[in-house]
Amino acid sequence: MTSNLTRYILIALVLGVLTGWAINTQVDAAQAKAAAGYLGIVTDVFLRLIKMIIAPLVLATLVTGIAHMGQGASIGRMFGRTLAWFIVASLVSLSLGILMVNLLEPGVGVNLPLPPSNAETGLAKGGFDLKTFISHIVPKSIFEAMSTNEVLQIVVFSMFAGIGLTAIGDAGKPIVRGLDALVHLMLKITGYVMNVAPFAVFAAVAASIAVEGLEIIGTFARFMGGFYLALAMLWLLLIAAGSTVLGFAPVVRLLKAIREPFLLTFATASSEASYPKLLLALERYGISQRISSFVLPLGYSFNLDGSMMYCAFASVFIAQAYGIDLTLYQEIGMLLLLMITSKGIAGVPRASLVVITATLPFFDIPEEGVLLILAIDHFLDMGRSATNVIGNAIATAVVSKWEGDRVADGEQAADARA
Repeated sequence: MTSNLTRYILIALVLGVLTGWAINTQVDAAQAKAAAGYLGIVTDVFLRLIKMIIAPLVLATLVTGIAHMGQGASIGRMFGRTLAWFIVASLVSLSLGILMVNLLEPGVGVNLPLPPSNAETGLAKGGFDLKTFISHIVPKSIFEAMSTNEVLQIVVFSMFAGIGLTAIGDAGKPIVRGLDALVHLMLKITGYVMNVAPFAVFAAVAASIAVEGLEIIGTFARFMGGFYLALAMLWLLLIAAGSTVLGFAPVVRLLKAIREPFLLTFATASSEASYPKLLLALERYGISQRISSFVLPLGYSFNLDGSMMYCAFASVFIAQAYGIDLTLYQEIGMLLLLMITSKGIAGVPRASLVVITATLPFFDIPEEGVLLILAIDHFLDMGRSATNVIGNAIATAVVSKWEGDRVADGEQAADARA
């Protein structure tokens, strides 16, 4: 079944490109945009189905996982190890993005017309507010958090609920059993929803190509090529880091195990699209649910490696396009600023672009420069979202190893779950 879905997604990806190209070349711009709108219905329905699953799945898996852990000390230890990995990964992602854009200089000598100073980006504006961010982490209501898919707020409530269920002992067992049943129900629904995935992939790719055309890729080839080269370097670093903890063979097996959620995320340009499938893939690989249900939701909020690299890479690219030379101290300042602001982007529409728009004014770079990359953002989002999947999968496996989970033994655990 797994290989079949992968095959169907790949076929849908190719057919989407061909269909989008045919629409773009055979009809005028208005008709192409209308066709893309109709195709977008399929993608929107699929992503809504995924969002329908995420909140109850995160809540149920995380509460039961924490309840099965036992003592609060083990939760604190796992949280500390997870956060430490995320911080280091964030620093590496941002540093590599700034390093690669300076080495490749894709914005130097760009001949694209710069947008006027009064141009509207259509994106949310405003700088990072630490008070608002910290306050927003704590939910006013778990029902409100679930209705809006605020994953981080659901995580906070789930940690309290899981620890509370452990504290009340036998009285909480019926609730734990009920949530266990909810986990199995949501995973069964996930299986049904994934049948729609190839159609969503086809529609998403066809709609994007229909509007922008394949020519847009050639126009921005230097920038896109440089960014994907930087992503490839990041993948190598993540694999190397994972291999030092897990060993090279287990990391290769892990990458094979997550190929389906990786491909699904790449094709739909949505990290959320693969969350339920990634949870299943990690369980098949051999990571216990108590680990993956704890680390993954935090990763989707704090460990968006590809998105962070993109924020750094694109910000310096825009500066280069405007002919603005950033000093070393300014770039270090940008790195530190993005280290903080990027932690609040999960769940925000076009989040990376919003962060970039908020970051540019700090360094006297016109925020209208975001318009330079707006047309190709979807194609870049495909790569950065897929990178988030790799980063979170490796992070989960590493924490699992540190926690003494049986996946540390590699082959036996993987075979037992297969």
